[in-house]
Amino acid sequence: MGISRELHRIGLPLLEAQLAHPTVAGIGRGDLPEQTFRAWLEQDYLFLLDYVRVFSRLAWQAPDEHLGDLVDLAHATFHDELRLHRSLAAEFGADLAGAKKGGPCTAYTAFLLESAADYASGLAALYPCMWGYSTLGSRLAANPPAEPRYRAWVDTYADPGFAALTERIAVMIDEADPDPARAIDLFTDGMAHELAFWDV
Repeated sequence: MGISRELHRIGLPLLEAQLAHPTVAGIGRGDLPEQTFRAWLEQDYLFLLDYVRVFSRLAWQAPDEHLGDLVDLAHATFHDELRLHRSLAAEFGADLAGAKKGGPCTAYTAFLLESAADYASGLAALYPCMWGYSTLGSRLAANPPAEPRYRAWVDTYADPGFAALTERIAVMIDEADPDPARAIDLFTDGMAHELAFWDV
């Protein structure tokens, strides 16, 4: 059994805390105030730009068999996820060009970019975002919001293609064989950053 299964076990109660967070719950119901989602969207846009840099930094270190996956993940994040954010920004009146990082975004991206200095550590640190959003998307899709803009957000992260990318990261973590204690610490820290990020 690889370390990814242990990360899932540890992560499930931490994910429940995200599901109970007012921002996530509001998206799930479709009644989150627009100004709250707009603020979150601007911060997540800035986060994803650095998330692409994290994938790129890891790709530089990757073994040959992982290189294509990391390039694909950087491409999907830059083109697919950021396209969703630009589309939603137009509908919510978000100012992506003028947005500035808040404290949670600054702390999270610094944590990820620093962790990515080491290949196995970087994979463990970034996994909470991939796994967390894929799991949130699948949970929320079981009873999706009627509000079409929030439904589009849920559908993106519930997409089987996104789940497949997440599963590939889990395999890559296992193959990288990180120190288990280090991987757990980084994963747990990443999950804490994920929860804090919803506080907009």
